[in-house]
Amino acid sequence: MLPQSPVGRALALADRLDTLVVVFAAAGKPSGDKDPFALRRTALGLLRIVVEGGLPLNLHELLTEAAEALPSALRDKLLVEDVYAFTLERLRGYLADDGIPADTFDAVSAVQPTRPADFVARARAVEAFRDLPEADALAAANKRIANILKQSDAASGAVDDALLTEAAEKALWKALAAREKKARPLLVAGRYSEALRELAALREPVDAFFDAVMVMADDTAVRANRLALLAAMLALFREVADIGRLQPKAAA
Repeated sequence: MLPQSPVGRALALADRLDTLVVVFAAAGKPSGDKDPFALRRTALGLLRIVVEGGLPLNLHELLTEAAEALPSALRDKLLVEDVYAFTLERLRGYLADDGIPADTFDAVSAVQPTRPADFVARARAVEAFRDLPEADALAAANKRIANILKQSDAASGAVDDALLTEAAEKALWKALAAREKKARPLLVAGRYSEALRELAALREPVDAFFDAVMVMADDTAVRANRLALLAAMLALFREVADIGRLQPKAAA
C-alpha cells in the first residue's frame, strides 16, 4: 500500500532514492534475473508514489541530490544516469501494464521529460492521439521531416514570410501559426491530449506541402527557409513527443 500523507510520501521517497543510489554505487545494477536488493521493486515503488500521487517531481534532480549525499569515493560520474535509466525501464514496464505500447513509450522518452507524472501524462495523450484519423499520416510526416533535416544543413532561425513562394508552403505556415497559437497554452498547462488534437489539424496542409513543394530547392535561401518551416513544425510536435517514432496503428 502506498503512503497517503505528505510526510509518509516524503519519507518513502527519500528511503527509496537513498536505497537506489547507495546500492548502485556499492554493488552496481542488477544483472539478468538477479536482484538481491530488490531494486526493481524499489524503483517501481518510487515511481508509483510519484505518478499515482500526481507529484510534479523531477526524478533526475531527486537522484542527483541523493547521490550528492554519498561519500565522494562512491560518486561515479555515471551513477545518476545509470540509476535514472534503470528507473525509466521500470516506468516502461509500469506503462506497459497500463496498456501503453513500447513505441509510445519511446516517442515520449525521445523528448526526455524528467518528471514521471508528466511522462505518464504525455504517454496517455499520445495513445489518445493515435486513435485520431490523422495520426498515422502525421506520424509518417514527422518521421519524413526528421530524416530530411538529418540529411540537410541544420535549419535555424525564423521562417521568412518573404521567401515563401508556393501556395502550399504559405498555407502550411499559416496553419502552423494558427495551431501553435491554440496549442501553446494547452502545452504550458500540460493538457497534452488537447494540444495534440489541435495539431492534428495540420495533416491536410502538411500533405499538400509535400505534394506540391520541393523542399530541397536550388535557391539556398528558399531551401533553408523551407527546412526552417519543417523544423518549426517538428519542434511543435516534440513539445509533447517524437510522434515520428510511432508505428501505424494496425502494425503497432
